[in-house]
Order: sequence, then C-alpha cells, then structure tokens
Amino acid sequence: QVQLVESGGGLVQAGGSLRLSCAASGRGRTFSSYAMGWFRQAPGKEREFVAAINWSGGITHYADAVKGRFTISRDYAKNTVYLQMNNLKYEDTAVYYCAVRFNGYLGRSAYEYDYWGQGTQVTVSS
Repeated sequence: QVQLVESGGGLVQAGGSLRLSCAASGRGRTFSSYAMGWFRQAPGKEREFVAAINWSGGITHYADAVKGRFTISRDYAKNTVYLQMNNLKYEDTAVYYCAVRFNGYLGRSAYEYDYWGQGTQVTVSS
C-alpha cells in the first residue's frame, strides 16, 4: 500500500521559513498519475487545504491563505513532495499532512484524498 512519511516540521519564529518533505513509497506502485496534496489542521479546526500538485505535470493549486508564501514541488527520483513555507505567520501553526489522490485531480477537499501521512507539527511563534 501507499505510505507517506512527513518530515521537516519544527518551531520557527514568525517571518521564518521551513521546508516540509513527504516521502511516498509503495511496492509495485507508480506515482506518475497521482495528485499529492498538503493539508493542515490546527486544534479544534477542520483539516484545511494548503496546496496540491499534479505529479507528472507539475500543475499546482494553492489556498489563498498561503499563495505567494508557500511553494509545492516534487522530486521524481526521490518520490518526494515538498512544501517550502516562507514568511510564516502564527496562524500557520498546525499539524501538516501530506496526502495522495489516486485519480490525479487536484482536489481541495480532504475527503477527496485516499492516503495520508501521520503529520508533522509546525509551530510558529509570534
């Protein structure tokens, strides 16, 4: 089955940067037709869309709240998707999850995605 492992979270001051990584693996799987997404969830809030990328084509979507600050990218050789987060704000504090959608469409709703990583904590100090 598909397995996703996030890393790169931590504590950073407002205005700083972090880069999250999501390593995808799965024996006998191909990722070329998948969409990969980043979502985040703060305590007491719904899981919300952050960014998504079409694995093969590199087409991207971003939530308005992060547009211009965050960049999603992928590395084919490493089966890894990244989320570069710049100019971090306190309200970016959340657990960040990567997810895969098998049909490849860049959905913005969490229920559209099929597999999820365990999450990585991002904490931004004010």
